[in-house]
Amino acid sequence: MIRQLFHNFFSGHERTVRARKNILGSFVLKGISILTSLLLVPLTIDYLNPTKYGIWLTLSSVIGWFIFFDIGLGNGLRNKFAAAKAEGKHQLAKVFVSTTYAIITIIAVAMLVVFFIVNQFLDWGIILNTSNNIHEIEQLVFIVFTVFCFQFVVKLINVIFIADQKPVISSLINTLGSLFSLAAVFILIKTTDGSLLYLGASFSIINLLVPLIATFWVFSGKYKIYRPSFNTIDFSRSKELLNLGFRFFITQIAAIVVAATDNIIIAQVVGNEEVTVYNVAYKYFGIMNMVFTIITAPYWSAYTEAYVKKDMVWVKQATLKITKLWGVVAVGVIFMLFVADYAFDLWIGDRIKIPFDLSLIMAIWVIVSTSTMIFSNFLAGVNKIQLSLYHAIFVSILNIPLSIYFAKNLEMGSMGVILATLIGMLPRAIFQPIQYWKIVHGKAKGIWNK
Repeated sequence: MIRQLFHNFFSGHERTVRARKNILGSFVLKGISILTSLLLVPLTIDYLNPTKYGIWLTLSSVIGWFIFFDIGLGNGLRNKFAAAKAEGKHQLAKVFVSTTYAIITIIAVAMLVVFFIVNQFLDWGIILNTSNNIHEIEQLVFIVFTVFCFQFVVKLINVIFIADQKPVISSLINTLGSLFSLAAVFILIKTTDGSLLYLGASFSIINLLVPLIATFWVFSGKYKIYRPSFNTIDFSRSKELLNLGFRFFITQIAAIVVAATDNIIIAQVVGNEEVTVYNVAYKYFGIMNMVFTIITAPYWSAYTEAYVKKDMVWVKQATLKITKLWGVVAVGVIFMLFVADYAFDLWIGDRIKIPFDLSLIMAIWVIVSTSTMIFSNFLAGVNKIQLSLYHAIFVSILNIPLSIYFAKNLEMGSMGVILATLIGMLPRAIFQPIQYWKIVHGKAKGIWNK
């Protein structure tokens, strides 16, 4: 019986089997990563305290904004690499890899120079809404951002793995980073006394070294054919990468406004301890977001390959299966809502209290958010994201004032922030299925086909 199940799972279209293998491997690795992440929360809160932990989360959000300053090159490389490899143009794929690494390195150096100039004029106490440990925070910002600029380059290896329909290797890199971070917290608890500087520096360096080692490893071995070199840098190809990636860049900037500003708004309007409350609820319900991301992520580049080869039958079959799995995920989110109080008590005890209203809105947001993943990977994979771009701009304009209005004027606190995000996402959940249907049935015209 078990043998038959495995046979059925690993049989069918080559593209489907490849996706299933990645999903299975990613489930194992993400399961470890999720468990590690859950363990990190109470340990880090105990090591720092809820307020300091909220400061760290807010600072991480601010630094995280800059990951999108690749101006869409990561996603441009993802689609271009997948298409070139599908057509057997390995030298062209190498050119895209080399050119992307060159441009990203230039951007990283520029960011570092600008940061060194601007940072001396920034008051991080005001930005993070705190008057404690300002000198330590300033040191931490300097270290974290400097290391981040190097991460900005080395994490491109994850894009290449995903473009090559091997997201399980990218998951392995991220999981190893999580495990080493957990080990670092254990060591810090035993050897130091609640230092934001030590915690942030440890996490940053770990998340640099793991992808850096992976980069040298794979470009010396299996991916040697794609190893970046000065001879294959072709800035004339950057136009293709940028034309493809620029729309992704705009949507990414909008994602910064929607997601990364949440912690800032909560810290400023409610306080840093409420940032911790919000993020604990976000991590709990975000488990289902991660699960569905594992399921859908391998399909982005698979959709690119299928679209290049005009295999719409496979596209329809794959999307139908993903839709059915989304139904299972939605039921799982509802179950998590019903047992949320028990789960929080087991997980974080009496360290903080998570209101049920916050859990309810967070659960609805996850259900709607995952529903958009069904179609967004297809639309991104075939580069039909003009409507998504317009929506992203609309949401980026709406989100901050709406979040502040709900959180401050209506006194909804952090619940108002996620409610604003949910409202902004609803149009996307409506138009993307329509656009998908039009494209796969050959009826997309005008804005629907851009």
